[in-house]
Amino acid sequence: MLFLAGILPDFRLKSHEDGSATQIGITAAAGAGVFGLLSALVWPLLVRALLLVPALVLGLLVFFLNGSLLLLALRLSPSAGGEAAPETAVVVAAVMSAVASATGGALAVRDDDAYRRRLYRLADRRRRRDTGGVGPPTPGTVFVQLDGVGYDVLEDAVRRGLMPTVAGWLSGSAATAASGRPDGSAGIGAPYGAEVMDQPDGIDAPDGIDAPDGFDGPDGPDRLPVPNEPPAPPAPPTPAATPAPPTPDGPEGTDGPGGGRPTHRLVPWRTDWSSQTGASQLGILHGTNHDVPAFRWYEKDSREVMVCNRPSSAAELQRRCIERIGDGGLLTVDGASRGNLFSGGADQLALVLSITNRRGKDNRSRSGYFAYFSDPANAVRTALSFIAEVGREIGQSTRDRLRKRRPRVKRGGLYPFIRAFATVVERDVVVAAVIGDMLAGRTAVYADLVAYDEVAHHSGPHSKDAAQVLGRLDRSLALIEKVAEHAPRTYRIVVLSDHGQSPGETFQTRYGLSLGDLVRAGCGLPVPRRARRTHSGAEARSAVRAALHRPVEEGGEQHRPAGRRSEPIVLASGNLGLVSFPDVPHRMSREEIERRHPALLSTLANHPGIGFLLVASEEHGGVVLGAHGAATPLDDLDHDPGPLADFGPGAADAVRRTHSFPHTADIMVNSYYDPADGEVLAFEEQIGSHGGLGGAQGRPFLLAPLAFSPPVDDGAELVGAEHLHQVFRRWLRECDGPQIPLDDVRLKAPGEAPFMVPDPTAVRDPSA
Repeated sequence: MLFLAGILPDFRLKSHEDGSATQIGITAAAGAGVFGLLSALVWPLLVRALLLVPALVLGLLVFFLNGSLLLLALRLSPSAGGEAAPETAVVVAAVMSAVASATGGALAVRDDDAYRRRLYRLADRRRRRDTGGVGPPTPGTVFVQLDGVGYDVLEDAVRRGLMPTVAGWLSGSAATAASGRPDGSAGIGAPYGAEVMDQPDGIDAPDGIDAPDGFDGPDGPDRLPVPNEPPAPPAPPTPAATPAPPTPDGPEGTDGPGGGRPTHRLVPWRTDWSSQTGASQLGILHGTNHDVPAFRWYEKDSREVMVCNRPSSAAELQRRCIERIGDGGLLTVDGASRGNLFSGGADQLALVLSITNRRGKDNRSRSGYFAYFSDPANAVRTALSFIAEVGREIGQSTRDRLRKRRPRVKRGGLYPFIRAFATVVERDVVVAAVIGDMLAGRTAVYADLVAYDEVAHHSGPHSKDAAQVLGRLDRSLALIEKVAEHAPRTYRIVVLSDHGQSPGETFQTRYGLSLGDLVRAGCGLPVPRRARRTHSGAEARSAVRAALHRPVEEGGEQHRPAGRRSEPIVLASGNLGLVSFPDVPHRMSREEIERRHPALLSTLANHPGIGFLLVASEEHGGVVLGAHGAATPLDDLDHDPGPLADFGPGAADAVRRTHSFPHTADIMVNSYYDPADGEVLAFEEQIGSHGGLGGAQGRPFLLAPLAFSPPVDDGAELVGAEHLHQVFRRWLRECDGPQIPLDDVRLKAPGEAPFMVPDPTAVRDPSA
C-alpha cells in the first residue's frame, strides 16, 4: 500500500495537515487491516446478494467491489488520513488482493510446520463436523475428462515432457514418490484447504498468482507439503492387473527411474460414429447414447433442431436416457458433476448444461462460479489470468496470420474471450469444485475440462498453442493429486478423453463452397454467392452463453427452421454432415431421393471432398454410397467394406448402429479422409475437428489406476461410450467392498465352500 501510494497520483495515505512518516505508516496499517477484515466478512455476503448476476459479470464486478471496500476501509480507518479516487481504488484493491494471495501462498509453502498444523486443524474440524472424526473406509473415484485429447496426442505429450504428472503415473517416477502407494490412490490425511469452497479464509497455498496460467501456486503444485505420515505398505497387484504400457522412462513391467512402480495403465478406446462430447459423455454418464446421430440434427416429428450443447436439447437427451435405461446415471450415489453437458444423476452440480434452463432451487449449476468467486483472491487471480490469455490468443493468431500459416481459420471477434473463458475461468472453477468434492469425501466425481478442445479447434491439435494448454492441464491434475493426499478418504484418479481431434483444413477453404452450397446445387436450387459462415460446435461457446444467462442458439439453427419446407436442411458436426428434407415426415430412402432430386446423391458421392454417404434403401435396408457409383449394402460391409475401407476397423459397425437410430438424417455425409496424414475436411470453421469417422478423432484415451481391474481382457478392444459406462460401473462397484481379484480364482479357507466373486460387469443398483 505504501508503494502504491508513492506511484499513484490519486492515492494518498496522509492528510493535508499531517504528512509525517508515523502518520503515513499508521494509515497504511489501519487501511490494510480494515480492508482485509471487510474482505473476509463482507465479501461472501455480497456474493450471495449477487446470485442472480451472470457469472462473468460477477467476475468483472470483482474489481469495482474490491475498490469500494478499499474506499470504505480508508474512511473507517482510525487515522482517517487516506483517500483515493474511485478508479485508483479499483487498481489498489486488485493489486493488494493479488499480492496477499501470492505472499500468503509463498509463506505457507515455505513454513512446513505451520502449514501442516493448519492442515491437521482443518482436517479435524471437518471430520468432527461431517463424519464424527472418521472418514469413509472405501475409496472414492475422481473422473477427469480432458476434452478432445486423443490417445496419440497424450502419448506424444508424455514423450516430449509436456505432461510430467501423467508421465509419473505411467513410469512410477513421480506419483509413487509423492503418495507412497503403488496402486494409484492417494492416502488419507488432513484435508488440504477443507474450507476453500465455503469459507473466505480457506488455504490458498497452491493457488497463488502464476500468470498467465492463473491457478497454480507461486512455486507450482509440487511444492505443496505432505503431512508426516508413514507410507502405506506396498500392496501386491491383483492377478487381473496388467503392467502399464511402455513409456519413455522404462520398458514394460519395470520400475521407473525414480525407483517406483507405475500406478496407472493407458489404453485407447474407440468412439461411435458421432465422435463428439454430446454422444460420448451421454453414453459414459447415462449408459446410452442411442439416437444421437451427430452433434446437431433435425427431428422431423417435432420439427426441431437438436444441438447437444443447447440446454434444452441436453435436458431432453438426458430425460430420454433415464427413461430408456431406468437409471439416474453413473453419479447417482453420492456423486458430483462438474463442467459437464449432463448431470449423470448427481445431486451435487456445478456448470452442468442440462440444468441451466431451470429456474429456482432446482438450478444449482451456476453455484460453482459463486463458490469460487466468493474468495476475492480467486476472483482477482482468475481475472488477471483471463486478461493474459486474451492477450496470448491475440498474439498467437497475429503470428500465424503474419507467417501465413495454413490451414488457418478466423480467430477474431469474441473468440479470444471464449478461449480465455475455456482455458482459465472454466478450468479454475471446475478444478476448485473437484477439490471441494474431494475434501467433502464424495464417492464419485466426474469433471470435464474443455480447454484443449477449444484451442485445438482453432489452432490445430498438434499446434504449439494446444501443447501449452496440455501443460497447464497437467498441472491441474497435479493439484488434484496433491489435494487427494489430504482428503478424508482414499481417492483413485481416472483421466480420460471423450474423443480426439483430426487435423485438416475446412471443406469450404479447399473447394470454395460449403456443404450446404453443394447440396443446393445437387438439388437444382440457387446457391448464394457469399456463403454464410458455419459456427463451431465447441463446448466453450455454450458454457459462456450459459454463464451470461443467454440462450444457446446460433443464427442458422433455430428450433424450427424457417424457409420453404421443401428445401433441405443441412447441418454440420465437424466432418459429419446431415441432410434432411423437412416436408417428408419419414426418413427418405435412396429411391425416393433419386426420384425427387436425380442428381443429388451422385453429386455428393462423386465430390472429391466427400468420403461416403449413408442412406436408407428400399431394396437393401441401408446402403453406403461412394465415388464412381460404389454402393455397398450394410449387410455386406464386413466382407466388402467398399467406401469404408480407408476408415479403419469398426467403421462398418458404427455406421450400421447409426443407421438404426430413429432420427438419423435422410443423408449422412462423412468427409474425405486421408489415412496417410490423418487429415479430414471439416464442414465447420475448424482446423482441428471431430464428430465423424476418420483419424485420431475416434481414438481417445483412458488412463486408470492399476488398482482397478483391466477395462477389457487382453486382446479385446474398448469400443463405444456405452461400454465405457459399464467399465466405470464395475470400478465403482469394486470400490464398494474388499478389493479381491476379479478373475476365476476362488478364495476359500480349508474345509469351507469357495467364495464366489460377484459378476464385475453387473450394473449396480443405485438404491442398494
